[in-house]
Amino acid sequence: MRGSLRMSAAIDRLTRGAVHGRSVAACRADFPAFAQGRSDPPLHYLDNAATTQQPRPVIDAMTRFAETGVGPVHRGLYPLAERATAAYERARATIARFIGAPSADELVFTRSATEAINLVAWGWLRPRLRSGERVWVTRMEHHANLLPWQRVCRERGARLRVIELSDDGTLDLDGAEGLFDPRTRLIALTQVSNVLGVENPVAEICAEAGRHGIPVLVDAAQAVGHLPVDVTALGCDFLTFSAHKMCGPTGIGALWGRGEHLAATEPLLVGGGMVDLVRDDVASWTRVPERFEGGSPNLVGAVGFAAAADYLTGIGMQRIATRVAELARNAVDALREIPGLSLLPDAGTPRTSIVSFDIEGVHPHDVAQIAAEYGVALRAGHHCCQPLMCHLGLAATVRASFGAYNDGADLEALVRALHGTAQALRRATR
Repeated sequence: MRGSLRMSAAIDRLTRGAVHGRSVAACRADFPAFAQGRSDPPLHYLDNAATTQQPRPVIDAMTRFAETGVGPVHRGLYPLAERATAAYERARATIARFIGAPSADELVFTRSATEAINLVAWGWLRPRLRSGERVWVTRMEHHANLLPWQRVCRERGARLRVIELSDDGTLDLDGAEGLFDPRTRLIALTQVSNVLGVENPVAEICAEAGRHGIPVLVDAAQAVGHLPVDVTALGCDFLTFSAHKMCGPTGIGALWGRGEHLAATEPLLVGGGMVDLVRDDVASWTRVPERFEGGSPNLVGAVGFAAAADYLTGIGMQRIATRVAELARNAVDALREIPGLSLLPDAGTPRTSIVSFDIEGVHPHDVAQIAAEYGVALRAGHHCCQPLMCHLGLAATVRASFGAYNDGADLEALVRALHGTAQALRRATR
């Protein structure tokens, strides 16, 4: 009973809580997906690690621009084209500021974080990776930050090494023998695990790698929408992320890289707009960052990307980080009392915005399907992390992931849905 009272108080506080001086209800009202009466039962969206909802300011910015501002970027001399180019470059500058980049020229637009990682793998690493050298990743990596390194290592005769996990789900850096060895050419790791919700000690790893002259790529896809991210403070060499993980549109992402690294990187996509001179048998690339943005860019997407960065900045990234961490902590406290439910990792490990779990005897897909009947949107599966699932001894998990617009009602619905799952299992067993 005492635990229930504690949880009720926590849910009430989370429902009434303020974000940057605004109530959560006011923040939530910015998102059309949660409009009253839009769905029955009401939507409790807890799949933010997959993709986030878009607020009205982002939708309106893209709509207005699509109606009045579309023109060829970097290609026209008439006013509409010049305004389109200016808007595109303003978006670049906005997103560069959002991650603390020293210069907008170090920010490259891509289709996704996946494309950004591939650009580094093929354009920067491949030409300088030699047989016998090493690339390090972690056991918790999303396939997007694993498969490109697998392929380039296989082609170049290099060795892909893995930083394993401790029992609490954190990185076992002491067990990663040779991590900072002279043969290490690159370390690539996620800032936040998309399964475990663990935030890795990226700044410490970057500092030690820097002392040994080893570049570090950070996959920040799960961080940018929920935590303050500053490339200068992290000390990384490359950072990748996607707009749709931070309340922006799908189909656009970004790569930040140190200027000297980008200058030494070959384009992944070649074609119009990224060259200065072309002859029958030779071409020269234009300046960074345009040399990496061949073809007509996603102009409306870039405008929405920047609007999302402005929206989150207006709320305050530290406030968002505090809120989603509190939601995750309260979820852990509630879920650990459900019979047969195992948290991954265990309840003592700090999390950011993600809580993954398994219910004994129930397939994760069944859990997600029953939760959907309560209006709760969860993710079930291997989360594009099959090596991690093998390490955990599981085929899949259930994942709840929180965003700034989630509140105590969402948490309450999650707990109710999981108790409903347990009850359905008991009925089926009888």
